[in-house]
This record gives sequence, structure tokens and C-alpha cells, in this order.
Amino acid sequence: MTPSPDSTLIDNPDVILIGSGIMSATLAAMIKRLLPDLRIQLYEVTNEISQESSHGWNNAGTGHAGICELSYTPDREADGTVNVTKAIEIFQQFEQSKQFWAYAVREGMIDCPHISFVYGPEQVDFLKARYREMSAHHFFRDMEFSTDPEEIKCWAPLLIEGRSDMPVAATRLAAGTDVNFGTLARKLVRWLGQQPGCGVATQHRVIDLKKTSNGWAVTVKDLVRELKFHNQASFVFIGAGGGSLSLLQKSGIDEAKSYGGFPIGGQWLVCEKPEVVARHQAKVYGQAQMEAPTMAVPHLDLRVLDGKQSLLFGPFAAWTTRFLRNSGSGLDLFSSITTDNLGSLAKVGLYNLPLVKYLIQQGMQSMTTRMKVLRGFYPDARSEDWRLVGAGIRVQAIKKEDGAAGIVHYGTEVVTSKDKSIAALLGASPGASVSVSVMLDVVKSCLPHLLESKERASEISRMIPTWDEDLTHASSEERFRQVNHDVDRMLALRETDQARSN
Repeated sequence: MTPSPDSTLIDNPDVILIGSGIMSATLAAMIKRLLPDLRIQLYEVTNEISQESSHGWNNAGTGHAGICELSYTPDREADGTVNVTKAIEIFQQFEQSKQFWAYAVREGMIDCPHISFVYGPEQVDFLKARYREMSAHHFFRDMEFSTDPEEIKCWAPLLIEGRSDMPVAATRLAAGTDVNFGTLARKLVRWLGQQPGCGVATQHRVIDLKKTSNGWAVTVKDLVRELKFHNQASFVFIGAGGGSLSLLQKSGIDEAKSYGGFPIGGQWLVCEKPEVVARHQAKVYGQAQMEAPTMAVPHLDLRVLDGKQSLLFGPFAAWTTRFLRNSGSGLDLFSSITTDNLGSLAKVGLYNLPLVKYLIQQGMQSMTTRMKVLRGFYPDARSEDWRLVGAGIRVQAIKKEDGAAGIVHYGTEVVTSKDKSIAALLGASPGASVSVSVMLDVVKSCLPHLLESKERASEISRMIPTWDEDLTHASSEERFRQVNHDVDRMLALRETDQARSN
């Protein structure tokens, strides 16, 4: 069959990838480098690469490393301590992502301090306890803490100017990152398309999957020519963002039967006024409302998108029934309901009524109300400097655990068939930031033969120097600092940090 313009088709490849976001792009680059003879086909439903969840305007762009995201460190224990285990885990996973990006020598990343900011006596006490636990670990030893408004003003002036006299506190780690995951994905997919035995096809929608004795028969629709055709692969990875759930259900594997999805839309307040943007060179995260999903933790961020600096605040959540912003349908939620997941969805809806109410209220907010929320971070914000833009859609995975149903708030869920011939990503925070760690787990689980020889083990060590190491132990501090320093220099983070200090 003749492919659509700008698309290349490979018949009966070894691997089929569905979706062109950072997850599929990372997996494709990783396995092609491990086994150059591997034949790979990638299908993308939109007319351009990485236009859904990985697109710069559709996500926070934060290099999630557990530094400033207060949602990864829950409220204090009875003894007053804060459990920082999740933050340490995510930090290590993000370090693996940086190592792989350094190996690939990709662009799209800039140095950007990460700051947690709170106000009010109770939240100040919480942040102080969180800092005490986190700074005790070598991952976060360089973290700074302050309750001095003047010092915090030096870190991020907009947080303090115009603020009434109340207790404030902030933590800061200068080595945080801002990442354009869309740019990263597009570069990796572009590289893939140039490799022998690999094809990349946009405007191709996968509409069905059937298990065969040789792997999977995949039915694809060419959206340009309105034609359907079939392809075959021994392994399939579904990295289609919000579209993953419906494809996983079509596969018919037992492991998918109890899963459901709960879509949550998002919106940003955006400021592009140069004199305002120039005075906030950081990402500042606060505390979410109790009923808010993890993706709705409020933050005021410097972003660099399409070569232009902006400030983004939010995200504001919104009620939606679509699973994909650009290529989804208002019927997505309803068509995902099956006899296997109906009970889970009903229980989640019943026991999460505050969340449903929160989403409806968020969607009905006026600009005045949104600006009031922004002024909790930036008291002097002027309405005329900000506009509202749409963000991406996240489908929170719903699954049964121990007979109960719940929303998967943390982690990035990968569902794999018993025979390891198909794997699907169901997105949840921290998502893109830990894409390398998650895809490395997919390789270990589903394609272990790619790591068996000494040559391939050596190659994965070149990609991710600490892929088989645990750097969380105190004895690993020197190793962590050495690798971290080398990677940051290769990504130009060290040079940028040094320039700022001069």
C-alpha cells in the first residue's frame, strides 16, 4: 500500500508503537539502539508528531523530580515527620531520564530553579518538616529553606510583592529543570524515521487489535485515503495517551478487564508580558485542595515554548468526557464503560463526589475567580496581563485493588499481558518525567532479550549509567554526585547555573 504523504510504512515489523508521545518515542529510540536490526513501525493519529499529552502547551513541562511538588510528600505523620519516600523514588527515576537525554544529546531543556511556596502558619510548619526530612537525603542536600520574605523575594519577587503580613515559607533547589517533552519526542521520532527498517506514519488511527499465534494483528485506518489495512508484529506498545484505554480494551487481554478511565481537562492562565516574565525565573508549586487531582496542584511557572518565554499558572481542572484533546470525542468516556469496569467506575463516582463537584466548579469559574487564585501566588497580578488557554486532558486510571476500586493518582501505570506480547501505558503523574525509567521497565519485562548480551548491557549502560543501580542509599552519594554532575554539564545545566551566579 502507498503511504500517506510524509509517512513511511513497514510491513510485518518486529514492534508496533501506537502514539508518538514521549513514552513511545523513548521506547523506540532505546530498543533501536540496543538492537539496530529491529524493525519498528510507529502510528500516530494526528497530522503531526506529539500533539497530545506531550505537547508543550498540554503539560506543565516540569522535570518532576520530587523537589517542589508537595503532592508527592503527604501531610505529616502523627509524630510530626513527613514521609519523603515517594519524592526520593521520583528523583532517582528523573535522574535516569536526564542520563538518557544526555546520551541522546537532545535539546529542549533549560535550567530553572524549583521552588515550593506556602503561606499560613499550618502550611509553614508542614514545609519546615518536609524540608527537614528531604534535606537529610543526599538527593536534596543542596535544598534551601527560608521563612524570610526578603530572601524569598530574591528567589521569586512576584511571590512577595503586594502580599499582606502573614507567615510564608519556601524551599528552593536551583538545579530544577523545565522540559519541552514535545520537542524531545519529535526529535526522537524524527531520528527513528531515519533509521533502516523503521517507519513513522501520521494520520493513521489504530482501530483494532487481535491476538494471533505470531503476536498481534493490528487494523489501521489511513485517515487521508479513508482506507483500512492490517499489519502484524510480535510486540505492540500502546502509548496513545488518553486513547490507550480503548485500545487496551480492544486487545481483549484479561489484565485490562477491570480498568476504567476518568478524564480530567485542564486550562492555564498565561502571561507573555516581557517585564513580568523577566521577574519570575522559576517554577513555584503550592498545595492542592484536598479534593483536587494530582494534575491540579497549583504552580506558577516560567515556560519556554516555541522560542518564547511565558508564565503559566494553573492548571485549572475542568469536567470533560473526551479522552484526547485533538483527536478525541465527547463519547470517549461512555464508550469506555464495559460490564467489567462498570462497578469500578460506579464506586469511584460514589466515593469521589467531592472530586466530581470540584471539576464542575472549576469548569464554571469566571476569569475573576481564577485571577483570585493566581493572586494567592502573585498578589499584584493584573487581569489584563493574563489570558486563559486550554491545556491537555489526563485520563486517570481506575482499577480494582483488594476488591476495592480507586483512582491511580500516583505512578505511571503500565498494563502488560501475561505473555508479555503487549503493553499499554495509562497515564498518571509524574508521567513524562520518568519516561525513561518506565520504558526501561517495559524492556526488562517484555523484551528482556535486548539486555542479555554483554554488548547490549554495555550499550544500555552508555545510555543510562545507573540503570541497574540504586542510588538512594547513603553509600551511593559519591556515585550520584559524579553522574549527576557529568549529566548536568552535558545538558548545559551546569554552565547555565554558573553563569547565573557570576
